[in-house]
Amino acid sequence: MGIQVVAGAMLQCPFGVAPSTLNVIPKGPPVMAVGPLAATIMDFAPIANIPPFGMCTSIANPTVASATAAALGVLTPMPCIPVIPAPWAPGSPTVLINNFPALNNSSKCMCTWGGVISIINPGQFTVLIP
Repeated sequence: MGIQVVAGAMLQCPFGVAPSTLNVIPKGPPVMAVGPLAATIMDFAPIANIPPFGMCTSIANPTVASATAAALGVLTPMPCIPVIPAPWAPGSPTVLINNFPALNNSSKCMCTWGGVISIINPGQFTVLIP
């Protein structure tokens, strides 16, 4: 069983230097899970739902690549600006929140710069979902 992810969940990107906090924006009537707003797979918008992870160290990120080239090949982190083209996957196969699959703690989200964003703390530990 997975754990329902809620607003305030801690996120991590392997190329980010700091964790981030999930923001949930209701897409219909608000649904709570032990207090905070429950998240769905559609809570993937950069900046609005997934704030930056401090500095980015991915050489696939053009700003990091150009700063690294300017530093004669020394990896030079640059500010993180997530680019997330698709929703979280897989989400819960049977629990829907406002017609979208609920977000569980085993779901992942891909950044265009190569990072696989994961949930390191779902924000609550009471509500279990498949």
